[in-house]
Amino acid sequence: MLSRQVSEKLAGHETPFYFYDMDLLRQTLDSVVWAASKYNFKIHYAIKANYDPRILEVIREYGLGIDCASGNEVRCAIEAGFDPKTIVYAGVGKKDKEIRYAIEQGIFAINCESLQELEVIDGIAATMGKVVDCGLRVNPDIDPKTNHCIDTGQADSKFGISYEKVLEQAEWIQSLKNINIKGMHLHIGSQIRELHVFQYLCDKVNVITENLVKKGFKLDFVDVGGGLGINYDMPENEPVPNFASVFAIINDNLHVGGREIHFEFGRSIVGECGELITKVLYRKDTATGRRLVIVDASMTELIRPMLYGSYHDIENLTSKEEKHEKYAVVGTACESTDIFNESLTLPKTVRGDLLTIKSAGAYGMSMASRYNLHDLPGAVYSDDIR
Repeated sequence: MLSRQVSEKLAGHETPFYFYDMDLLRQTLDSVVWAASKYNFKIHYAIKANYDPRILEVIREYGLGIDCASGNEVRCAIEAGFDPKTIVYAGVGKKDKEIRYAIEQGIFAINCESLQELEVIDGIAATMGKVVDCGLRVNPDIDPKTNHCIDTGQADSKFGISYEKVLEQAEWIQSLKNINIKGMHLHIGSQIRELHVFQYLCDKVNVITENLVKKGFKLDFVDVGGGLGINYDMPENEPVPNFASVFAIINDNLHVGGREIHFEFGRSIVGECGELITKVLYRKDTATGRRLVIVDASMTELIRPMLYGSYHDIENLTSKEEKHEKYAVVGTACESTDIFNESLTLPKTVRGDLLTIKSAGAYGMSMASRYNLHDLPGAVYSDDIR
């Protein structure tokens, strides 16, 4: 990772902070844009993954749209200069004021997640004298083979409208005078590494699309979500995810009658370009003999390991020691679960050493908090330190 090459320059910055490799971000965007162009696929960036202004600026340069999960994300995208006509807005609990804002901005589509939401949007649009372009977020009941905390497409999930309900209520949905059902949206989960799951998705989408069209829906687009995972275990072996293979699977197996195909990628675009740089504060042994390394980052900067039990590779950037020892790397928050790694072998690590927690570009800073009144972490960009 780049932090290893520039560790001396990073040492002058106050920790903890996020370090972003802007060249790797561009390489990743080059890859996804080139691969998508072969099939004329439309790509939206899932802004929830990371809304850092510098990162959004680069993503906008590549012509991506934005996928939003809240009204404030819609606002952030528009204020960052993205064309409203490239913005889609999903989310199970949209507030009335957020719906109004999205309608006022004329975004590409509001992806609706319940029958009651359709009714609410229809009513709000009527008071505004508008007809709103919407997508139906359909729950396809697919196991994405990922962490149960981040699967979104199984039957009991809070996300989307059940396929059976859409068919049952098709006539009522189409009777809503201030809603234009423009497309269909599906998303089965995040951090998907088993690519055959995308083939299962295609099989389901083909059937769902065919039956919705038979029910009278005129669908201009089919949004198959995102979810492509990254290599948290050995990030340097796969710094750029395999977009080409996913797109080839979708192209070969999705048959929706020439409709526009849309994707929403977040983690796979920004995950590997970010690292969390943290400094060792103390070392101590517990009464059971466990050796702790206490760093100045915590769950307030990167909550994924504590929230999901997720793994991030960790490296000591500054130790010159040949001897290696086993440590638990823990943070400063007043919570027993504030542990980045329970058992990690590192070169002998001492106070003042810099560690990098890798693959932290997605759902790191965007999920940061001020618990214990911690300061929010800063950001350092590779193109500012060379």
